[in-house]
Amino acid sequence: MHNDSSSTNPNSRREFVKQTSILAGGLMAAPFLAGANYFSGSADTIKIALIGCGGRGTGAAMQALLSKQNVKLVAMADAFRDNLDRCYTSLTAEKAGEESVKNRIDVPEERKFAGFDAYMKVIPLADVVLIATPPGFRPIHFAEAIKQNKHVFMEKPVATDPAGVQKVLATAEIAKQKKLNVVVGLQRHYQNSYRELFKQKDKIGDITSAQAWWNNDGVWVRERKYNQTEMEYQMRNWYYFVWLCGDHITEQHIHNLDVINWFKGGYPVRAQGMGGRQVRKGKNNGEIFDHHYVEFQYADGSILNSQCRHIPGTMSRVDELLVGTKGKIQCDAANIVDNKGNVLFQFDKKTENNPYQTEHDELFAAIAKNEYKFADAENGARSTMTSILGRMATYSGQIIEWDKAINSGLDLQPKVYDWNAAPPVLPNEDGYYPVAIPGKTKYV
Repeated sequence: MHNDSSSTNPNSRREFVKQTSILAGGLMAAPFLAGANYFSGSADTIKIALIGCGGRGTGAAMQALLSKQNVKLVAMADAFRDNLDRCYTSLTAEKAGEESVKNRIDVPEERKFAGFDAYMKVIPLADVVLIATPPGFRPIHFAEAIKQNKHVFMEKPVATDPAGVQKVLATAEIAKQKKLNVVVGLQRHYQNSYRELFKQKDKIGDITSAQAWWNNDGVWVRERKYNQTEMEYQMRNWYYFVWLCGDHITEQHIHNLDVINWFKGGYPVRAQGMGGRQVRKGKNNGEIFDHHYVEFQYADGSILNSQCRHIPGTMSRVDELLVGTKGKIQCDAANIVDNKGNVLFQFDKKTENNPYQTEHDELFAAIAKNEYKFADAENGARSTMTSILGRMATYSGQIIEWDKAINSGLDLQPKVYDWNAAPPVLPNEDGYYPVAIPGKTKYV
């Protein structure tokens, strides 16, 4: 299982660790180092297992290995062995002008696993699990990692349906009880400019409305190959199937929605919107829309107007804007202006960091010090649900209430994970997949 829709931009780093464990009342009072040091060579090495070896998984592993801590990659898992091999080759390559992490990789053949159950085989071997599989798998992978008392870095979104969100929320509570650090790849929380804007947000007074954009040309498409089962085809072309990806409003636009939730200090109570497939309508485009426009309403009555679009040749913008009683926060410009346009705060972009690296630096620093500092999973789940709420609104054309949606029990996952099993959605005799029709598609 793999996720390669996000870009990666590794920086550099490295250092050391020690942990103890106390078992009390069936729960870990403190996280512990797995008893697998026979292959790491040191009791103070932080051992990592990677689950999901696509582009984002490769990037996450690189960033973890470039942290300041004494980190070692000891096990790898993916549904497809060729993804794993490409990832391993990339991580062990020595490239001019880049710091090599080859000496921090100890993954012999016996610790490389492929298949749907590969995650079960790598989790016991590590102290920290990196989860970068397609989003539909993250609830079960996260649950197993926390069950086995592992710290977690998990990519966003953390689920594709309300049932998955509920599972992640339940697991997040267990992680808190066990004091296991969990970082979710909503990296704007770790970006200097966003952190500074958040500190200064009171300059705009009460937030009365917001706008969010993720508009660009779109992402890769993978063609169907001869002799693939339907399950393998959908797994290879996972971005275009809702049970795996959640649609691009969930897989990508979650970043922008999460920023508004963060600055608002809450989550929407309802949503209504519109969307459809205007240009991306081929057989290889599965069932997802190519545009969504959603009006989210928060409990205080404020509105977030959100748009995301995958249509080549159209306006491209990935940004957030928050409007208050005294001014505006312009996130991409990294500034705050008053209602007359006077700049109240301007972040110095020369001091911007690489947030993809920072989230790993801070996670592994906390683990090295045996500190419990990160509990991102609850917010990750609720921002994921925000995006799902928007998708349910655009697919149905109805007003969707948060409480009804999150408690709907809607579960898009297959009953059986097997290469010969039928996925939750199947093509018709012409090879096209059923697509949601606003006004006809029903939820709650």
